[in-house]
Amino acid sequence: MNDWMNQLDHRGVGLEALALALLLAGVGLLVWLLSRRYREGSQVLVGRHGFDGALFPVLALAGAYALNKAWPLLGLKLALLKLALPVLVSLMVIRVVVRILRAALPESRWVHVGERWVSWLDWGGSILWITGLWPVAMAELEAISWKLGGNSVSLRSLLEAGVSVAFVLVGSLWLSAVIESRLLTGAGDALSARKIVANLVKAGLLFVGLLLSLSSAGIDLTALGVLGGALGVGLGFGLQKLAANYVSGFVILAERSLRIGDMVMVDGFEGRITDIKTRYTVVRALNGREAVVPNEMLITQRVENSSLADRRVAVTTTVQVAYGTDVETLLPRIVEVVKQVPRVLRDPAPGALLQGFGADGMDLFVAFWIDDPENGQMGVRSQVNLAILRLFKELNVEIPFPQRVVHQR
Repeated sequence: MNDWMNQLDHRGVGLEALALALLLAGVGLLVWLLSRRYREGSQVLVGRHGFDGALFPVLALAGAYALNKAWPLLGLKLALLKLALPVLVSLMVIRVVVRILRAALPESRWVHVGERWVSWLDWGGSILWITGLWPVAMAELEAISWKLGGNSVSLRSLLEAGVSVAFVLVGSLWLSAVIESRLLTGAGDALSARKIVANLVKAGLLFVGLLLSLSSAGIDLTALGVLGGALGVGLGFGLQKLAANYVSGFVILAERSLRIGDMVMVDGFEGRITDIKTRYTVVRALNGREAVVPNEMLITQRVENSSLADRRVAVTTTVQVAYGTDVETLLPRIVEVVKQVPRVLRDPAPGALLQGFGADGMDLFVAFWIDDPENGQMGVRSQVNLAILRLFKELNVEIPFPQRVVHQR
């Protein structure tokens, strides 16, 4: 630490500070311009605001490295620029890992825990490097060892293996997230098919990444063969429901019997499918409530799908008119006013029928069709009822009140 303080105590440190400030300002301006131009681009590189992505520390590190190489050629002494390199490396690692985790696992609560651990470990390593304690710490970790089978394992080797495993898995998550976003962009009618491809690609990349990370950690993969077979048998018996949900998810996506955006009713819960995961399906009701439905239930139980073959849905309402009303003239007028309601389809055309004769009046049945069931039925039914009510007021058609005759002896 005293060496660093001595290096910083010279006349050229102010010039280094100015050069570093200009570098960071120029990189910041460049990243800000790129984030505005590619607002819908990679969240890993530019983030949400430009400066919180991985591009800023990467470019700043490249510029600082170039200054470190060019500064001695000018006959100037290195101090502050040399100190900036480990700081920028730590910032780059943190930004890259955090952004990849947020892009790949946006709804996971473990992302924040991973962010804190990455930050602590990274900044701790930077402090050890800057203070010159890194070789001492590595030697101490190497000295802590124990026998594992026939081999000697040190704490340093375990930490290095853990870091390599983490980096390989984070890289696999980032690659799978990029491929998934590319597949799902502008999918249209092929959204379900692309969703299953994205899930398969993600599972495959994670599996390959796990094998590569274990291999890089020095674990013999052939020794996992017997263990994997025994584990597979155990999972087959103990996790039947979970496996059934995963298989059902791929079946649903492959058959396209249920698609994102369909209006369905499952177990008495009606809503629109907002997402189909490999294990469950999210159904959102019109009142904002969401149901997480296991995929096995969608395969084994009856599901009402209002949008599978035809998005058009029939909606009905009833009204009563007094006896003596000219129903034959009234019914065509009702059909005409119902046609004027914005969401009501003209083909198939609405219909109005005399349903029956009630105790107080004649029951009229009105049916019409809509092609946007995701917007609900109560609103359009209310608009139709209001249109019929205005027509009755215009024609002086009476809606009867209940009447009772009381005989007194």
